Amino acid sequence: MSIGISKASKEDAGFLAQMILQSSRAEKKIGIYDLVFGVKNDDDLLSYLEKLVVTETKNHCHFSNFLIANIDGKQVGTLCSYEPRISTHEAFIKSLEEINYTGDISEYEDILTLCDFEQNNRTLIFDFMEELEGFINVGVLKALMQKSLLTARLKGYRIAQTIVEIGSLETILLYKKLGFKEVKQKECELYKEKFGRVGLTLLEIEF
Repeated sequence: MSIGISKASKEDAGFLAQMILQSSRAEKKIGIYDLVFGVKNDDDLLSYLEKLVVTETKNHCHFSNFLIANIDGKQVGTLCSYEPRISTHEAFIKSLEEINYTGDISEYEDILTLCDFEQNNRTLIFDFMEELEGFINVGVLKALMQKSLLTARLKGYRIAQTIVEIGSLETILLYKKLGFKEVKQKECELYKEKFGRVGLTLLEIEF
């Protein structure tokens, strides 16, 4: 089974939206983008996410940050890597303005303030590492990570980080198999109140 890795394009917006939603929920009833957009059905939420990934402003969900894994012409996985100095919170807000979204995102911003880790602008951030059901454990995520680390090295990065929910044992184990180590945990009452998870774990890899 041959795994191809390619850069995402605007035409991949639908698949990227699906993977972003899958990653953000991580088997929870709701995820962070349910809070951002406050809609009651998945079709509306996916529509917003599709618009978000193709804005002119390079937010952290932007298609240009993504690699896509393909097997036999089928898209089966994604990995996003973004630079915090470029894909800032201000860029995210500007992207929401671009898609004419004017809803209340105060709950999302409260979680960023109280529950998140301070990002180092010299560190690359990995996010939305996902694969379709039926293609788990066939090497998709390893192939995506190897390509992403090679690209990161060419950009001059030597450290990358990712944030995973405390208690997401399978995901944490997967990152550790890929070479990451746990460096910090942050418990957060607000995160537990909204999502039923205790808080977040910061993992890091040097390469």
